Amino acid sequence: MEDETNGASGTPTDPPGKREPESVSLAERLAFERLLGDLSAHFADVPAERVVDEITDALRRLLDFLGFDRCSFAEIADANRPFEVLCSVARDGHEAMPPGPAPPLLWYFGELRAGRMIVLTNIPSDFPPQAKAEIEYCGRTGLRANLAIPLRVGGRVIGAIAFTAFHRTRAWPEDLIVRLKIVGEVFAQALARSRREAELAAALAEITRLKERLEAENDYLLRHCARPRPGQLPASRSPRFNQVLEEIAQVAPTTATVLLLGETGTGKELLADAIHDLSGRRQRPMVKVNCAALPASLIEAELFGREKGAYTGALARQMGRFELADGSTLFLEEVGELPLELQIKLLRVLQDGSFERVGSTRTIQVDARVVAATNRDLARAVAEGRFRDDLYYRLNVFPIVVPPLRERPEDTPMLAWEFVRELSESMGKPIEHIAEDSMAALLAYPWPGNVRELRNLIERAMILARGPTLHVALGPARSPVSKKTPDKGTAQASADTLQAMERDHILQVLEQTGWRIRGSGGAAERLGIKPTTLESRMKRLGLRRPPPTSRRNTAIS
Repeated sequence: MEDETNGASGTPTDPPGKREPESVSLAERLAFERLLGDLSAHFADVPAERVVDEITDALRRLLDFLGFDRCSFAEIADANRPFEVLCSVARDGHEAMPPGPAPPLLWYFGELRAGRMIVLTNIPSDFPPQAKAEIEYCGRTGLRANLAIPLRVGGRVIGAIAFTAFHRTRAWPEDLIVRLKIVGEVFAQALARSRREAELAAALAEITRLKERLEAENDYLLRHCARPRPGQLPASRSPRFNQVLEEIAQVAPTTATVLLLGETGTGKELLADAIHDLSGRRQRPMVKVNCAALPASLIEAELFGREKGAYTGALARQMGRFELADGSTLFLEEVGELPLELQIKLLRVLQDGSFERVGSTRTIQVDARVVAATNRDLARAVAEGRFRDDLYYRLNVFPIVVPPLRERPEDTPMLAWEFVRELSESMGKPIEHIAEDSMAALLAYPWPGNVRELRNLIERAMILARGPTLHVALGPARSPVSKKTPDKGTAQASADTLQAMERDHILQVLEQTGWRIRGSGGAAERLGIKPTTLESRMKRLGLRRPPPTSRRNTAIS
């Protein structure tokens, strides 16, 4: 094919070194071979992060040496995605292809995807009839000749290299195509190697992250989860506490934030365990933080982690509890003790799951469900300015009020026996009975320390136990509200008070059961004592079943 010339002499207008390959001298051919050899050797050890830049520089050298108007290199990640232009260079007066998705030329890129080379010496006459979009594109851009070579690695087309001439036709000799294909394959191999190295680096980073997380979880489990959780809701005979358990069963499968409210020692941590065990996150351990047990200077690093050197004494990077709880549940015990300056950071995590480690500006995203607990009146703390109102409303999505033990006396015998069985195994002391007077005293006691106080009392009695019958010694009753030291009095006055409380409690249970002592749901069963014991206790306390006539309507007399 003849090139366009200036004048009738047919002398080419291209300068030396930029003429068509069939007209170049032997010296220029040798120079071209040296260029190809230099490029092949150079890409043997190009760092992965420099590959695209080096391909760009190589394309520019080819463009200058061979006189192309534009050289482009594109990648295809998989069969379902279009070609992506990685780099493109052009001579002055022409536009390079912008990085990103290639133009929507279905026939053109379909041929390359199928592994077929495209050789266009005279556009548009070389196009097939179905290449309408290509003809329109070339007419708009002035493109007259094009060579596109698909590049394979491992038998799969991973990209293409293209050489373009504008405003004039151009021939593509076979020996030139062979050499350009070799150069393109060198580029493709370097790119594939860089992609494999990037994938390997990402995989190693993920392995390192998972390793650190596993080590942190293992350390946490060793320090905090030595005792296994029950894996189910606790049992209860109290209608009020059973209502709490029903609420927990309803909210547990969701991702809603739960706020457990109640006096200290009521079992809020046990209920938090139950929420986690009934949720879809139970495959991973629940992470716990006691906000009142750590000083304000350390609680931030404990919750959100820290970078090495973040402050004096930070000798290593530490993963925070929120990171550790990613995909699991975070239990914030005594959340009302959280310092004000940290409440805003906690609010942000609850809103969008993002935070930064101490000493870092990199934002970390987590998916951690929060269950919070407190024995404080948070509404009052908000009114007094000691707790942020926006954080309070964010935590108060699903509040659950845990009743104190004195408001569910039906559970006292059951809990006492549960602690007895637990401690019997650990201490090796088999207990067959709880003394009747001890059980009566347990039922009458107001339990200002709630379930925790009951367990401590049983444990102390177990330590002192010398036989199969457990005797529990109770001190003077204290007010669970005021918690003031009781007034000094005689031992007889304390005994009288205890006896009066015992009488009132038994009378209340008898009235609730309609004075039915025996059988399922009877007063003896609810009090956790034998019917004969209850009858003797009623006799001693002067409790007698009212006659039937006194319960009838007196209007009939």
